[in-house]
Amino acid sequence: MIDSRTAPYAAFVLRLALGLMFIAHGLTKVLVFTPAGTAGFFESIGFPGFLAYPVMAFEVIGGLMLVLGVYARWVAAIAVVQLFVAATVHFGNGWSFTNANGGWEYPIYLSVTALVLALLGDGAFAVKSSRTQ
Repeated sequence: MIDSRTAPYAAFVLRLALGLMFIAHGLTKVLVFTPAGTAGFFESIGFPGFLAYPVMAFEVIGGLMLVLGVYARWVAAIAVVQLFVAATVHFGNGWSFTNANGGWEYPIYLSVTALVLALLGDGAFAVKSSRTQ
């Protein structure tokens, strides 16, 4: 049974953790790998290089939206798709994230985490609810 008194706080903690993870990964792509380097990596794995730019933007801006609770349910739903696509890059590397070039366990775990958040909703302390009145 779901405890309706604490569930919004659980969703908040999940939203915060997922948002911070997105921000960290997005900023790594922007500040460490550089946008051009990230675009080059995308091309090296078979994706058009220009897709790196919306991915980086989504990871940073979407991460901030999750942390703040701005349309978090919708951001999480988009993240499910983005993370699943990211996982497909690792399918050939096997399950474990410690495998060479990383396995698919971590991106799938984050995809499921985003799905849970999308199902739970915005949670406590959301600045702008995803609900339409």
